Amino acid sequence: MERAEKDQLERAINHELRERFAAGAVQRAVLLEHGEDPGIGPGQLMVRVFVPAPDEPAGYEQALAAWQDAHRAAMDGIRRELSLRLPSARLLEFTFDDPGGAAPRITMPDDGSLAAEQMSGREIVTTAMSLLRANYVFPEVAEQAATAVEARLAAGEYDDLDEVTLTELVTSHLQEVTGDKHLALRLGGGPGPGPRGPGPGPGGPGPRPGGPDLEPRGHEARRLAMRQMGRLDNFGIRRVERLDGNVGYLDVRRVPVPANAGPAITAAMELVAGTYALIIDLRRNGGGSPEGVVLWCSYLLEEQPTHLNDIFHADTGETRQFWALPYVPGTRYVDRPVYVLTSSHTFSGGEDFCYTLQALGRAELIGETTGGGAHPTRGFPISRAVHIGIPFARSINPVTGTNWQGTGVVPDVAVPEAQAYDVAYAKALRHVLAMDDVPPPVADEARDALAERRLCRRRSRPSWRDLLALGVDRAAGGDRAGAAAGVDPGLEERAGHAGRDGLDQVLGPARFRVIGQGVLPLNLSP
Repeated sequence: MERAEKDQLERAINHELRERFAAGAVQRAVLLEHGEDPGIGPGQLMVRVFVPAPDEPAGYEQALAAWQDAHRAAMDGIRRELSLRLPSARLLEFTFDDPGGAAPRITMPDDGSLAAEQMSGREIVTTAMSLLRANYVFPEVAEQAATAVEARLAAGEYDDLDEVTLTELVTSHLQEVTGDKHLALRLGGGPGPGPRGPGPGPGGPGPRPGGPDLEPRGHEARRLAMRQMGRLDNFGIRRVERLDGNVGYLDVRRVPVPANAGPAITAAMELVAGTYALIIDLRRNGGGSPEGVVLWCSYLLEEQPTHLNDIFHADTGETRQFWALPYVPGTRYVDRPVYVLTSSHTFSGGEDFCYTLQALGRAELIGETTGGGAHPTRGFPISRAVHIGIPFARSINPVTGTNWQGTGVVPDVAVPEAQAYDVAYAKALRHVLAMDDVPPPVADEARDALAERRLCRRRSRPSWRDLLALGVDRAAGGDRAGAAAGVDPGLEERAGHAGRDGLDQVLGPARFRVIGQGVLPLNLSP
């Protein structure tokens, strides 16, 4: 199971727990797979719910028994809901969050009494292919993929499979034909087939896959429920920080709709509004809404109209344009460099975010080529347990005339994702040091931070020139690593001209041994 899918299911489960249990009765739930607990078999899942623990471990058994007596009805309700909506969650467990692993547990297995209410694997696949033919952005490709899957169905390849195995296998077969990573059969369903058949009704996407049991009635009620769920992960904003050297850093994991996430996005941008450069980390961003991308991009652009993206809807033939907002709450971030970190895990709306900024020349992308999913996708419920995500439209960038489908977004600076942060931060620090009128404390921060990063990279095998420059700088009583960082050209030039023959004499307290063409530090005491 992909991390994004697992996170979505966990959010839905935690939302359901808060709906069914009194405030403070449960802490959180985690979803575990085969291999993460000895009791979980192949193709099975476990939902582990943590409840408030007593002060002393000695009272664990009695406290858990008392908790069970007080919440038995809610426990039965959540077990039934899992059996209907996530039948692969064969085990439901209640326990305390004890790192030592000694806490007692209450285990509620699925007794199979609701199995008759589930669709068979054959019914799920047949319904999924019908939805695919009716809604995929490229009808001819949909027909090819559906025909290939139906041939496998007729051959019995999907018989007697659990939901986890079935969804993963069908997804792999669909993507094998289409190359579309958005097209997927996934766990977490909706209300299932109704009077009009499976899937959402005309004009709307239908219930959100993996959503809560009782879908709130009315648009406003649904929006409030989604906002409540979004608060669990701070609407995808994992981290906001001012780094040394007055560089801003944002770790953004998903892109929710502004109606829910707008205040959080505004707050994040206000916290970095005074920085000299900004790093936006999208290496773990799995996507989101086009409207959310518009809000983020609008903060990074001037007020004048800027055409960001178009989305062509295959079902209606209409093209929707997306433009930067003429007004955003708070402070725009303009006239300062923006560095965006990418990886192969950056996907969908996360790719829209970085592709748009790159096409406009507003940001420098650093990292790996992204996942390559440019087709907006809608979830179509098949049963209470399963839905299919089907791309129904395609993006068209107004600058490039194309999109990143299948190719991914190619970064401006290609480095492994683990190195992207260091490369971007070093670029940002060099920008700060090249600025005029930077307050001395901030300039010192930037020099120290840049020196530290360079020294860390060279620690395994430093060159004699770098170490000599560092030693001369220390001996001269200057900034402790300015020469090695390249931020004091005059001092570095003095170090270079000093030569290795006079190394020990020049370095003073920082002593080195000259061996061949290298220099080995013996003591780097300040």
